[in-house]
Amino acid sequence: MIAALLLALQAAPVTPPDPRLAARIDRLLARHPVVDGHNDLAWELADKHGGRDAVDLSRDTSRLAHPLQTDLPRLRKGGVGGQFWSVWIPNGVTGPRAVEMTLEQIDVVRRFVAANANALELATTAADVRRIARSGRVASLIGVEGGHQIDGRLSVLRQYRALGVGYMTLTHGRSLAWADSSTDTPISGGLSGFGRQVVAEMNRIGMIVDISHVSDATLRAVLGVARAPVIASHSSARALAGAPRNIPDDLLRSVGAGGGVVMVNFYPAFLSDAWRAWDAARTAEAARLGVPADLYGTRAPGPLAAWDAGHAEPRVTVATVADHVEHVARVAGRGAVGLGGDYDGIGGTGPEGLKGVDGYPLLLAELARRGWSDADLGKLASGNILRVMEAVERVAAASRGLPPIDGVDPLSRP
Repeated sequence: MIAALLLALQAAPVTPPDPRLAARIDRLLARHPVVDGHNDLAWELADKHGGRDAVDLSRDTSRLAHPLQTDLPRLRKGGVGGQFWSVWIPNGVTGPRAVEMTLEQIDVVRRFVAANANALELATTAADVRRIARSGRVASLIGVEGGHQIDGRLSVLRQYRALGVGYMTLTHGRSLAWADSSTDTPISGGLSGFGRQVVAEMNRIGMIVDISHVSDATLRAVLGVARAPVIASHSSARALAGAPRNIPDDLLRSVGAGGGVVMVNFYPAFLSDAWRAWDAARTAEAARLGVPADLYGTRAPGPLAAWDAGHAEPRVTVATVADHVEHVARVAGRGAVGLGGDYDGIGGTGPEGLKGVDGYPLLLAELARRGWSDADLGKLASGNILRVMEAVERVAAASRGLPPIDGVDPLSRP
């Protein structure tokens, strides 16, 4: 009975902001639409739906057989004016196949953008983002999520940039010969010589260095060699939730001091230690039952739904996300925080009120209730990441006379 009551309370709808506050947030988003750092729609389309053409993004996708957290109506409702679309591939895929799969993912993004030209447009610069957002469309940027996707070759990195890739996350869940992951055994001890070449070449060609997923040692090494500000495209605060993927306070300060931005992730496991422990127990039970663990709520397999009924899910709410935003802002500065929801990469889950890309206004309203000014909310929504993009562009412009670095990682070659 108690578990059922807790589940009922958990399912209670989020209280919307009062009309005056909602109107204030609407006005704010008209001037400063959200530019989100990370969305995995491309992989979900390819993996669960057979590619871009199988899904009409102009309609609500939350009721599909394989529901999505992203569609054009919800992007508009969420006040989104720019989105970095991730071109993720599994980190176990390496070698030439990793490059092939990355190109296929870039193609998925370019195809769904072209198919929805009335609502989306490719962007590669901060000026592009501003122009496209003013037109009422969503500026569509691309981020490669893992250094394994260049197959140890800087020539591949350059070609990704030529295809419109705006950032590369240096690692994903596995350490590389040249950079260490936060969730794997270290190999390089931070950055190898080739790893430093990767950062230098990214600075030269105007590609943002993304330090989500990397180890603390790698992040420190990156900050020691980067000539342009870095971002964490989808990471939260380790002081509030101890996931190794999150960033500790000393490194939050360093990212902020270097002009970078930490874009807060909405995955409950990176927001709440209680939720992460609950999900670990749930995943173990799913393995015992032989059913998928990454389906939640009404989508959960029957045997796992029975476990859910007896094990109340810890609440993770808009307020939880706001706590992480405020922590990053206190430690690194309000100029060093952004939003990286990780939608369609978080198993269809999310905090209450933030289950899809339409939820950003509720988060901004929560922060406004806590005293955030319109100026600071505008920086959070888009101003901070646009400033980083402009700084990266300036470094690249100043590097035009420098030749390409012809680096190949010898340890990643067969």
